[in-house]
Amino acid sequence: MSAINKSFRNGFLARAIAALGAANAVSAAVEGGRKPRARDLQELGIDPITFGRVIR
Repeated sequence: MSAINKSFRNGFLARAIAALGAANAVSAAVEGGRKPRARDLQELGIDPITFGRVIR
């Protein structure tokens, strides 16, 4: 495997999939009236403490 393919696979692609998964999990939690996991919010660059103050 070339260095470019490995870098792409381990870098951008992995982060993109993680962000999509986190966005889906946060969306489902908010729609279901639940508190999203802090890890998912952090993956999206959202401060969990601040998010808790905005969404009640």
